Amino acid sequence: MNPILAVTSVSKSFRSVQAVDDLSFDVQPGEIFALLGPNGAGKSTVVRMIVDIFRCDSGRLQFSETITNGGERADPRLMGYLPEERGLHRDTSVLSTLEYFGVLRGMGRADARREARQGLLDLDLGDREKDRIDALSKGNQQKVQFLAAFLHGPRFVVLDEPFSGLDPVNQQRFVDAIRRRRDEGCTILLSAHQMDLVEQMADRLLVMNRGRAVLHGTLDEIRRNTASGVRMELGISPDTDVAVLSGLPGVAGVHRPAQDRVAVSLQTDAKVGEVLNHITRSVTVTSVHSAAESLREIFIRTVGPDSPTAPEASE
Repeated sequence: MNPILAVTSVSKSFRSVQAVDDLSFDVQPGEIFALLGPNGAGKSTVVRMIVDIFRCDSGRLQFSETITNGGERADPRLMGYLPEERGLHRDTSVLSTLEYFGVLRGMGRADARREARQGLLDLDLGDREKDRIDALSKGNQQKVQFLAAFLHGPRFVVLDEPFSGLDPVNQQRFVDAIRRRRDEGCTILLSAHQMDLVEQMADRLLVMNRGRAVLHGTLDEIRRNTASGVRMELGISPDTDVAVLSGLPGVAGVHRPAQDRVAVSLQTDAKVGEVLNHITRSVTVTSVHSAAESLREIFIRTVGPDSPTAPEASE
C-alpha cells in the first residue's frame, strides 16, 4: 500500500540548532500514527513541516495523490490541523468560529453550520454556540479546535498535543473520537505526551530524540526490538525505599507509579524467579504481577535523563 505521507531524509535547522536530522518515516492510509519524544526532540518542527508552515532544508515530504488532489502540495481542503497553540479568534462566537473554519476548508456555509452544531452537541457544547471563545475554559476551547480540525471531513488530520487542557473524562472522549474517525477511513498523525492514551490507540509510532528517530514501529515490534519484554509490578509498603532495587542483578529499570506499587523492568537475559528472589531479600513484597513493559516505561528508558539519547536540542 502506498503511504499517504512519506518523509525521506528530512533535515531542518534554526541557526545553530539542528531541530530535525535526517529523519525518515511513512504514514499509511487509515492508521493512527503517533509522533513522540521529549521536549526539544523536534516533533513540533516535523509537524509544522507537514502542514507547510516550515520548509525542510533537505530531504522530501511527499503526500499521496489522494491528498494533493493533482497538485504538488497537500490540498488544505483534504487536511485537518489542530495546532499546539490556541489558533482561535477570542472575540468571535463558537458557532461563527467553526463556520469560518469550515468555509475556509471548502464547505458551504449551511453545511459548515449544520456539522458544527452537531459536533458541539456531541462534545456537550450545544448550549455554548453563541458564547465568545474567550468565555470558554481552556478545555472547551480545545474541543472547538478539535471540531475545527475534523469539521470538513478531511482525509488526513494532524493533531499537535490534542489532549492539552482536558480532564481525564474528556481525554478519553477524544481518544474514542479519534478512533472512530480512523475507523471511518481518516488517517491521523498525532503528537502527544500522554503515553497511556497513545498506547490505547496508536497503530504505529515513532519516538524522536535530538531530531532523529530512535524507535519506530508498532508497540509490539518496539518491545521485541528493544528486548523490553518482561516487567513485574510489585505491591509494597508505602514507606519502602525502592532505590535499592536499581542495583540488583537482572534489574533494568525501576519506576514507582504509586506509593504502594513499584514496577521493575527486567534485563534481557534475566530470569523472573531469580530477580524476584533478589527483590524479596531487599524489600517486603505483598503482591506480584507480571506484564509487558508499558509505552511510558519504554519511553523513559529510551529518552529519559539517564538514557544514552538524553535530549540536548531545542525545538
